[in-house]
Amino acid sequence: MAVAESSNGYKGMSSDNIKGLVLALSSSFFIGSSFIVKKKGLKKAGASGVRAGVGGYSYLSEPLWWVGMITMIVGETANFAAYAFAPAILVTPLGALSIIISAVLARIILKEKLHVFGIVGCLLCVVGSTTIVLHAPPEREIESVIDVWNLATEPGFLCYVLLVMIAVSILIFHIIPLYGQTHIMVYIGVCSLVGSLLVMGVKALGIALKLTLSGMNQLVYPQTWAFTLIVAACVVAQINYLNKALDTFNTAVVSPIYYVMFTSLTILASVIMFKDWDRQNPTQIVTELCGFVTILSGTFLLHRTKDLSDGLSTSLSMKLSKHNVESGFEDTEGIPLRCQDS
Repeated sequence: MAVAESSNGYKGMSSDNIKGLVLALSSSFFIGSSFIVKKKGLKKAGASGVRAGVGGYSYLSEPLWWVGMITMIVGETANFAAYAFAPAILVTPLGALSIIISAVLARIILKEKLHVFGIVGCLLCVVGSTTIVLHAPPEREIESVIDVWNLATEPGFLCYVLLVMIAVSILIFHIIPLYGQTHIMVYIGVCSLVGSLLVMGVKALGIALKLTLSGMNQLVYPQTWAFTLIVAACVVAQINYLNKALDTFNTAVVSPIYYVMFTSLTILASVIMFKDWDRQNPTQIVTELCGFVTILSGTFLLHRTKDLSDGLSTSLSMKLSKHNVESGFEDTEGIPLRCQDS
């Protein structure tokens, strides 16, 4: 009887949502691993050339960085396919799994710290993700890429796009030259804002390809190629500034902060463009928000406890570092958010 009830509980999740879920989970595994491999490549390239964090591109000749890049492409391809089957409000929060993988591998491979409370934060991410998965809305019925274009050109979403472009321009041309090397939110802000538009473009392309493979050719529409150009431009910008963030700051900090900002903005963009919440009742919406807040709590806990240790030596060294900064003798090695070799 219990088995039957459990089985009935999954009937609310469509087959497309299940496909999107599986693709999103596999995507998180590859992307989480790619952060570590790319970071190793960036460190190796920075030892013999100009670091990416100060504008260098020596990592392009480093094979290890390309291995990480290929791993990320595999993950993004799976993510791309997931958006074709499931709504962004389901797919995007599952990126929390990539945070867990990245944090664990950073501790094992890069010797970066992960406090016991960071493990609790990882568990909170899993609980929050599960909550969102179980209450995700069904995918919107779309018959052509023109339907997506019409949604993207509605006044509400156009206003969002305009605000994103203004914010990104200010960050790139005014804020980054002054604070890019000292404030982690600057690089990640650009990645997250651009990323929210990237996801909308990826979802549009995914739908177009899915419809094309089902027999309804969408490649004949200029809107499909317009979305392709948007995705290409967003990918280039995102990779560039994500590399700068990874090379300048600790991976265990970059991953959760990037996830929180990127996911928040992507869900906002999806709600505005695809009107995901119009297909849900208030209870489902509140439950999803609770799941998202749980994920945010987990990533915040992972972030705040990143440099904590059970020993007294680390606590003492952090206090001494703080005293040096307050006294005017700032040591870049003592900045908790930065890489130790920055």
